[in-house]
Amino acid sequence: MKKSLGSKTMKTVVFPTVVMIVCTYDENGKPNAMNACWGGICSSSPASMAVSLRKATYSYHNIVSRKAFTLNIPSSKYIKEADYFGIASGKDTDKFAKTGLTAVKSDLVDAPYIKEFPVAVECVLTHTVELGLHTQFIGEIMDVKVDEEMLIKGDVPDTEKVDPILFSPENMNYYGIGQVLGKAFEIGKML
Repeated sequence: MKKSLGSKTMKTVVFPTVVMIVCTYDENGKPNAMNACWGGICSSSPASMAVSLRKATYSYHNIVSRKAFTLNIPSSKYIKEADYFGIASGKDTDKFAKTGLTAVKSDLVDAPYIKEFPVAVECVLTHTVELGLHTQFIGEIMDVKVDEEMLIKGDVPDTEKVDPILFSPENMNYYGIGQVLGKAFEIGKML
């Protein structure tokens, strides 16, 4: 029998989630990075991603001002840097200087991406949805950049090579990816 836990998100609903680092420029053009896990793909046509941020964050104001953001997927070897991006505020700290990572200016959107992370998704803000404590920013994907050594079949990122960080709100831990369980849209055919 299932136990009703009421209306809540933290620690109960979706876990784990992929760690995404949201990159923006502030009003002076200083790059900023923020650890955010409330987001993901939200449309295939137009190709779009969403991320939900609290108004209190520095990145929130940067996205509103610049109308752009990037979502960067760090490999597990960058766990310390990814976590730091969720601890420090860009108001007080140059996070790129502190971590030694490189902010790269996008040619397509008014936001930087992180050179060292294997995947960067460049988005132009198309919709802003007020949800209460969080605001969801929906961005149309202008480009997806993936380190060539992470690709299989020419244009498909290899999950094992990317080695993304997963976050579990249930216990506030980070995890790596696990074993392959089966091929999507194939294993169900065995029923």
